[in-house]
Amino acid sequence: MYATVRRYEGIDKVRSEEITRKVGDSLLPALSKLPGFGGYYLIDAGEGVFTSIGLFEDAREAHESTLIAATWVREQKLESALPNAPKITDGPVVAHASRSEAITNTVVALA
Repeated sequence: MYATVRRYEGIDKVRSEEITRKVGDSLLPALSKLPGFGGYYLIDAGEGVFTSIGLFEDAREAHESTLIAATWVREQKLESALPNAPKITDGPVVAHASRSEAITNTVVALA
């Protein structure tokens, strides 16, 4: 498994709901079509910071997700809402554990 973490700083707080909606409407469907897609999480860390975590089978798919995300920002005209290039960290996952998940009101709850 391979992970890509993107940290976006300087987010336009007024447009954070728009960004979140558009991620669900168009970015997630595009990423989930990648072969080897394992999951995507968007975290609102507050203070104008969003962090995303993408999980994939290998580095090639993770790299492709970065290209898709960059293209998506331009296509959705979100450059002013996401004014700074993300800080990207990626690499093989060396430890991992999970439980079954249940989704309630768009919030993931552990079952």
